[in-house]
Amino acid sequence: MFVIAIPLMGVSVLAKEIADDLSLNLVQVGVIWSVGALLGIVTSLLGGAIGDRFGPRRVLVASTLLAGLLGAARGLADGFLSLTILMALLGGVIPVVLTNVLKVLGQWFPPRQLGFANGAQSMSMALGFMLGSLLSATTFSPLLGGWRNVLIVYGLIGAAFSIPWFFTRTSAAHEPAGEALSVREALRHVAGLKNVWLLGIGFFGVGGAVQGALGYLPLYLRGQDWPPLQADGALSAFHTISMLLVMPIALWSDRLKARKPLLLAASLMIASGLGLLSFVSGGLVWAAVLLAGSVRDGFMAIFFTMIIETKHVGPLYAGSAIGFTLALNSIGNLIAPPAGNSLAVLWPGAPFAFWSLLAVFGFICLSSVKEAVRPRM
Repeated sequence: MFVIAIPLMGVSVLAKEIADDLSLNLVQVGVIWSVGALLGIVTSLLGGAIGDRFGPRRVLVASTLLAGLLGAARGLADGFLSLTILMALLGGVIPVVLTNVLKVLGQWFPPRQLGFANGAQSMSMALGFMLGSLLSATTFSPLLGGWRNVLIVYGLIGAAFSIPWFFTRTSAAHEPAGEALSVREALRHVAGLKNVWLLGIGFFGVGGAVQGALGYLPLYLRGQDWPPLQADGALSAFHTISMLLVMPIALWSDRLKARKPLLLAASLMIASGLGLLSFVSGGLVWAAVLLAGSVRDGFMAIFFTMIIETKHVGPLYAGSAIGFTLALNSIGNLIAPPAGNSLAVLWPGAPFAFWSLLAVFGFICLSSVKEAVRPRM
């Protein structure tokens, strides 16, 4: 919530203020929002595999500290180039944090509780996204004296979270096993699993679509003459409904014999909500936002749980497998926002139509995943 979600979503609602201050156009804003995925393509792979080899706690101490400092440094950017570089560097660290947090959950919780645990993690992200979108521009920016100070404060708070990870007591399960494979062997192992590829490419589509829509939504609504508070409130509503429903969805997935039907249903709801945003107006915008948002973090919780439960993955290779899928998702996050934003010249809602089709592509890939049926708990 503090290291990733709040600092990340704050940029979305602060985009108008940042663009005015640095004289950025809409495409440049899309680049800044998506460029973090560039290094993430590589660091997702390495961060997860290194966590598998040496243990996630040490990786989390270093990565949370670095993420916080880079996040704070964004407040010192003096133009498009410097902010782009800092966003790219920060985007390279964030997947390392997320991958190793998820690996820790895979180590700490048994299968009957794993969906619930990942749901709790996803709920914390949703809460951070909600707070970041609700308060960054309308409350913290005036209070702290502008977007620069907001990002600096966010970054320093995030860096402080390296301290509790440093003092976290770990069991033997958290330490690298003597027979652990090398980073190269771990990556080669997960890259040979068809289901991991299908999950990753599906995440490329659905995750990239959501990433593009979240960055564009406040700007789109302000361009439709929505008051800033309501425009940012729509984004907050997306994350609020997601936060409220993620735990019921995660618990339901634990109690079903298979998680895949829920994952597919969530993918279709996201695609439908984004598709509606491309042409509806007025109150129907809220309905479309709530439709897509209601399952966003539930999708994430089920998705990461399915990766850990994939045959030949398990807790041992969880970091490498999650990192592999995050790398594919990073490609989607890199391409989807600027590609969608560039279509706004056709009509303002065209980006949402593009992202809806991208989510449908993700659904098709996820529908081909073969899930091992679990015994009913």
